Amino acid sequence: MSYSLTNIFASLPRTTRGAFTLLSGDPKGKNFLYVNGNSVFIRNIDNPLECDVYTEHSQQVNIARYSPSGFYIASADQSGKVRIWDTVNKEHILKNEFQPLSGSIKDLQWSSDNQRILVGGEGREKFGHVFSADTGTSTGEIMGTSKPINSVDLKPTRPFRCVVASEDNSLCYFEGPPFKWKKTLNEHQRFVNVVRYSPNGEKFASGGADGKLFVYDGKTGDFLYEIKENESAHNGGIYSLCWDPTSQLILTVSGDKTAKLWKVEEKLLVKEFKFGDGIEDQQVGCLWQNNNVLTVSLSGQINYINYKAEKEDLSDRFILKKIKGHSKSITALEVAYQGTDTPIIFSGSHDGVIVYWNSVNGEMDQVKAGSVTQHKNQVQSIRYDAFNEQVLTCGFDDVVKFIDVKEKKYVHEIRMNSQPQGLDVNKIYIVIACINQLVLVKDRKVASQLNLDYESISVSITRNSNFVAVGGRDNKVHIYEIVNDSFVPVVELPERDFVTSVRYSNSDEYLAVADNAKNIKCYKIDGKSYNDITKGLWQHHAGKITNLSWSPDSTHLASSSVDTHTFVYTPAKVNEYIHIKNAHPLNPLTSNAWLNNTHLITSSQDCCIRKWKLNF
Repeated sequence: MSYSLTNIFASLPRTTRGAFTLLSGDPKGKNFLYVNGNSVFIRNIDNPLECDVYTEHSQQVNIARYSPSGFYIASADQSGKVRIWDTVNKEHILKNEFQPLSGSIKDLQWSSDNQRILVGGEGREKFGHVFSADTGTSTGEIMGTSKPINSVDLKPTRPFRCVVASEDNSLCYFEGPPFKWKKTLNEHQRFVNVVRYSPNGEKFASGGADGKLFVYDGKTGDFLYEIKENESAHNGGIYSLCWDPTSQLILTVSGDKTAKLWKVEEKLLVKEFKFGDGIEDQQVGCLWQNNNVLTVSLSGQINYINYKAEKEDLSDRFILKKIKGHSKSITALEVAYQGTDTPIIFSGSHDGVIVYWNSVNGEMDQVKAGSVTQHKNQVQSIRYDAFNEQVLTCGFDDVVKFIDVKEKKYVHEIRMNSQPQGLDVNKIYIVIACINQLVLVKDRKVASQLNLDYESISVSITRNSNFVAVGGRDNKVHIYEIVNDSFVPVVELPERDFVTSVRYSNSDEYLAVADNAKNIKCYKIDGKSYNDITKGLWQHHAGKITNLSWSPDSTHLASSSVDTHTFVYTPAKVNEYIHIKNAHPLNPLTSNAWLNNTHLITSSQDCCIRKWKLNF
């Protein structure tokens, strides 16, 4: 019995309103990378499904960049640590770890000879530092700013120079190495968000919260000119900019929901790309790598831009490709068309977004608003109703929503009287477990309600009959039978602690129960009697068990836990199991689901979905 990781469906970049999001390019032109949570994502720019994840930071990662050689990546987190690690080996062996600042690092850059790293951010004694990538020793003093540094860059050609952009509305220019302050540049009237050198090193450009775009001499630091249209370059703050490989064009992205392409020498606007009218359409990051031009929206969506598009085509058609997904923790998973050649994954996150995925090629999109809108809060549970070709969801906004599987749209909703904790469905009924109430839905209408004297946590219903299991905070599993559209109590199963998850097998032969004491029981069902066949043998987790799911043929049970591990059990052989260690390293697991009898998917707070092949 073994397992292997086959695919990672990656998260989107973490974005923050009012701050830039870095997309960093591979010097070889093959990959690009970004960060979310404590993870660094390395994705193939032509085939983004090819993804690798580095998860060794213990704190939230803010920035990551390739070295000019392409053999190392330096990543920095909010604690002020910089980790330098190998890109060649799959294990990403750590080369060095340094702590150049006492506060969060917002930006970093390598020198072109791979010898030095410049960082900027927050700190007590200083806001920037430049040091040797091999030894960590200082190679200059980054001084002259009175507030945190937002962006840094090093001149890519000799003689080396560096420049930092600060929240004190200024740029500071340094000569070296060892780097020493040379001058302060005060053209901006508000925060300077980004500064970048051209690839040939002859110029550098800065963009600020005032919407201004200024160009400076790369060798002397002298101000050259402002590039603008009317009063400024953008009507909102400029969050990021990038140069084209020839150093003749600059792409800027802004909070005014546009990206603009400029000719530098002519100070001329070439094209303007408008992305939409919503706050989520603000553009906060960009990357120009060979012929690929990418921008990042505030929603986290990555846009591939056709920068050669004719002006009359500058509607939505300038976007060649969109990468969507989750930028917040995934809280629920479900699979439609389970066991077929093309199962569809539905995943929900704590910001209310539900995404559907092609489980084979990784293509994805968000479920769209139809006659009703998406959830306004965390998605708590998702279930597929195969009999009616619909997906059912419930969330912390106290609403149960119906999604048409073919149209991928919300088509109906039912508001609950209290917060739903979970739901399940068979060919006739939908059962929703609210905090102190059990709700029965039939034909998209509430058929009955049962007030509970305990707090429900999880619910499951048999597929071919009408028995309902409800896991409670009273350390019991309550079994009901649906008779004449009403709940009739049948039996109570005592557990060691409050119940975190219950799940009937698809064959209705077993009931799996997980409690807060990290214990999993599997009951074999005979009519209305429940016999525990595990006898305390399934106690392998070291943390709260968050989800249970059965394989389509009901022969295997998968469990996920906040301890980052997944176990796969076989009721027919209770002593045998598969242990997927650190399924999502350093990130608590939130859910799992089966694609077929040999492939399992897991989700976590790292906003990713991982696909596993199991060999029994």
